[in-house]
Amino acid sequence: MAMFLQQFINGISLGSIYALIALGYTMVYGIVMLINFAHGDILMVGAYTGYFLLSLLGVSPASLVIAFLASFLVCGVLGVLIERFAYRPLRTAPRLNSLITAIAISLILQNGARVLPFVGPNPRQFPRPPVNTLVIGAISISNIQIIVIVLSALLMLMLNYIINYTKRGKAMRAVSYDMQAASLMGISVNGTISFTFALGSILAAAGGILFACAYPQISPTMGTMPGLKAFVAAVLGGIGSVPGAMLGGFILGIAETLTKGFISSQYADAISFAILIIILSVKPTGILGKKMRVKV
Repeated sequence: MAMFLQQFINGISLGSIYALIALGYTMVYGIVMLINFAHGDILMVGAYTGYFLLSLLGVSPASLVIAFLASFLVCGVLGVLIERFAYRPLRTAPRLNSLITAIAISLILQNGARVLPFVGPNPRQFPRPPVNTLVIGAISISNIQIIVIVLSALLMLMLNYIINYTKRGKAMRAVSYDMQAASLMGISVNGTISFTFALGSILAAAGGILFACAYPQISPTMGTMPGLKAFVAAVLGGIGSVPGAMLGGFILGIAETLTKGFISSQYADAISFAILIIILSVKPTGILGKKMRVKV
C-alpha cells in the first residue's frame, strides 16, 4: 500500500504536467479542429527560456517567477505568430494540409534550436531549486512535486475562470460552437483564435519549466514525447473537452508511474498507449467526449 500511495503521488505530479500540455491541444482543436503537433516544441522553447534566465539570475523564488513570466511571454508570442503565418492561411484548406504544416513547424522548431549557437544539439542540465523531501510515514514527497502540483492546479483554475467567467472566454466558446454565427454576432474570430493559441502556448511554457524542474535535463527534442503523451491524454479524455484533457492527463500520469513502480519502466509507454486503445475501443469519443453528427 505504501508503494501504491507513493507511485500515486508521483503520478499526480506527472499527470499535472500532461494535463497542462493537453489543455493546449484540446483548446485549439475545439476551436479550429486542428491538431497542433508543434505544441510539444513550444514546451521546449519555454524550458529553454527558463533555463537561460535561471542560469543568468540564479535559482531563487524571484528568479523563478521572472522565468515563468518570460516563458509565458515568449511562448505566447510564438504561438500567435505560428497561428498567424502558418495556420490561418490554411484555415479553409483541407485538414490534411494543416496537419502536415503542424508537423513541419515542429521539425523547424526542433532543428532550428539544434543549429542555434546558444542552444545546440547537446542536452543541458536545468538549474532547478534544491530538492528537499517531506516524509510522511512511509511516503515521501519532494518540494519539486509540491510546486508542480500546486502551480498546475492554480493554472487550471485560472483557465477554467477565463473560459467560463470572462468575455473572452465566452467568445472562445461561441467560436468553437459556430464560427460563422459568432462572426455575425460581432465577435472577432481571428482575434479569438489568436488568443486561444496564446493561452495554450502559455500553458505549454508552464509545463515546459515544470517538466524541466521534475526531470532536469533539456534538449531541442525534449518536447516530442511529453507532447505526444499529452495529445494521447487529450484524446483519452475527449478531444475538445477541457475537463477531459485534465482527466486524461491525470489518468495517463498515474498509469505510467504505477507501471514503472509495479511492472517495469520499459513498459510504461506501451501501457499508456494501450490504455488509449482500450478506452477508444469502448468509447471512441473519449471519456468525456460527445458524439457529433455531421449532416451531408
